[in-house]
Amino acid sequence: MLRNYKLTVAYDGSRFYGWASQPDQEMTIQGKLESVLSRMVEEDVEVIGAGRTDAGVHARGMVANVHLDTTMTERQIRDYCNQYLPDDICVREVKAASDRFHARYNAIGKTYCYTIYVGDLKPLFQRKYVFEVFDKPDVARMQEASKYLLGTHDFAGFSHNPRMKKSTVRTVDSIVIEKKGDFITFTYHGDGFLQYMVRILTGTLIEVGQGKREPENMKELLEKKDRSLAGFTAPAKGLTLLKVDYQ
Repeated sequence: MLRNYKLTVAYDGSRFYGWASQPDQEMTIQGKLESVLSRMVEEDVEVIGAGRTDAGVHARGMVANVHLDTTMTERQIRDYCNQYLPDDICVREVKAASDRFHARYNAIGKTYCYTIYVGDLKPLFQRKYVFEVFDKPDVARMQEASKYLLGTHDFAGFSHNPRMKKSTVRTVDSIVIEKKGDFITFTYHGDGFLQYMVRILTGTLIEVGQGKREPENMKELLEKKDRSLAGFTAPAKGLTLLKVDYQ
């Protein structure tokens, strides 16, 4: 009997070209999952993700759903996936879901974390997951700037796609910037994020922390909606999707 399953997936995105399947490109997270699950049920399946992480971005809690015709238990499906998926993708959980559950359309919020390294020595064992910043930014200045970004705004100026036809209005309800030893983390929670939005926000906040722009400049960037006025796009490797929220 065909049933809908909710998957929670973690992955190291370092060698993948993002979540979404692409023509003539085998190295995508969605593509790998679909290949393994299709082999399991001996028919083509479509895995629907909660969003599309970009090339090089990691995840601890990506959510997806897939319809499968199988007599296997949830644990057996999980274990089958983890047996045949590459070592840098792990299905953390498989749960039967209602037929109407849709990983993307039913998502109401997401949490992302961006990590930068500000230590004096090379971040040897974390190098694939952090952005090394040599001009150490001031955390208090970045925290002050982040307050201007909270709430519901048109984030067109912080988007990689200037010709996006859909709405660029998003609600960001929390930005927590913390220094822990040689690392500074930027944790964002909102109802959704535009392409490269978290990385552009982070790059812009880093510039504030380095004294290259003022905290109140965030307000102007939101009003002018011009990508060229915002800061640099922080590298993908420092970004991790932590969680997707559902009601």
